[in-house]
Amino acid sequence: MTATTAATTSPPTALITGASRGIGAAAARAFAQAGYQLLLVARSSDALEALARELRSHGQQVETLALDLADAQAIAPGLAELLSRGLTPNVLINNAGAAYTGNLTEMTLERWQWLLQLNVTSVFQVCQAVVPALRQQQGLIINVSSHAARNAFPEWGAYCTSKAALASFSRCLAEEERQHGIRVSTLTLGAVNTPLWDSETVHSSFDRRAMLAPERVAEALLSLAQQPSSQVAEDITLMPAAGVL
Repeated sequence: MTATTAATTSPPTALITGASRGIGAAAARAFAQAGYQLLLVARSSDALEALARELRSHGQQVETLALDLADAQAIAPGLAELLSRGLTPNVLINNAGAAYTGNLTEMTLERWQWLLQLNVTSVFQVCQAVVPALRQQQGLIINVSSHAARNAFPEWGAYCTSKAALASFSRCLAEEERQHGIRVSTLTLGAVNTPLWDSETVHSSFDRRAMLAPERVAEALLSLAQQPSSQVAEDITLMPAAGVL
């Protein structure tokens, strides 16, 4: 077998942020079952390693990086080290994020900057770090967004703002990277039953039983990743059947 043949038959690789729980962990399991090698990023090294051990037991190569995306200075060197381990991603899934509920006029500047860093700026930084590798593969970027990008909800103003910015970033990145063969998709979601709702920064009385299941979102992510390279689903919206939560 020639080196060229070996390269073309190697398993695809997905890099997933926020991979230790919720949508990210469900996506990691779905992509592993579909034969992907994995580069997993999240804050919790213990949770990441537990997930990696589970997935490696099925024969997948899994590399992990414990990284807090709220720490802007740590992102570029952390991802450079992760990418140096031998796996080149075909798919980048920017899933990590956070939420905050509270009136805009009462929100501290520190909390505002924290939320924008996690939901927008870190995506910008991750893309800058990973796009050179993706260009080699003519890869795909999937940014996980929210219907809050298109709507206004009381006490969710900062979150709405961050997701609207992410949607615009995704469209602009798609136009810039088209010439390099990179496709960009946005998965726009209604409420998903994840640990986000248990965060100390979120106060909500929504019925979590009516929310989307992380496993269904993972299926949508895998479907986007498996689109042929000749086409791109620019924005898929997945909502709970019960409507807006």
